[in-house]
Amino acid sequence: VVGPMASLSHCVIGARVLLHPGVRIGQRGFGFARPESGPVKVPQLGRVVIHDDVEIGANSTVDRGTGPDTVIGPGCMIDNLVQIGHNVQLGQGCVIVAQAGVAGSTKLEDNVVLAAQAGLIGHLHIGKEARIAAQSGVMRDVPAGATVCGAPAVPIRDFFRQTAALVRLAKRKDE
Repeated sequence: VVGPMASLSHCVIGARVLLHPGVRIGQRGFGFARPESGPVKVPQLGRVVIHDDVEIGANSTVDRGTGPDTVIGPGCMIDNLVQIGHNVQLGQGCVIVAQAGVAGSTKLEDNVVLAAQAGLIGHLHIGKEARIAAQSGVMRDVPAGATVCGAPAVPIRDFFRQTAALVRLAKRKDE
């Protein structure tokens, strides 16, 4: 099902896929080289491959690849206002929540959860069943099964420990 005002280009779409209104699939990615003369656009020659049983929410974008394809694995659920960059690979059953962004050439293995407003820089590897908390800024690979939080993202236990230490420091200053 393709919702109103959606646009599809340079893509292959599987069965039982739901694309909500305003979705943009197969747009040119933000790829460029930086010679001394200034930025030069890199041709985006790949496609977007969307496997079966995928849902992509309203006004989300999935950029086509530069050469290798951008791939959305089977059963992925992508919320509204999500950006998926060129060459990104999503494994099976990934969930990406509102206003999250995945920069180019990042790979998410199966069943990764990326919460609202999280951002991943390019060229990362996110392991199977990893969880990225809301508003996290991920700048390093995340191992399978890990949960990370914060900006920059750290293991969630470390995040809560750091937050508690800051609260204690603030209380001492008030005394």
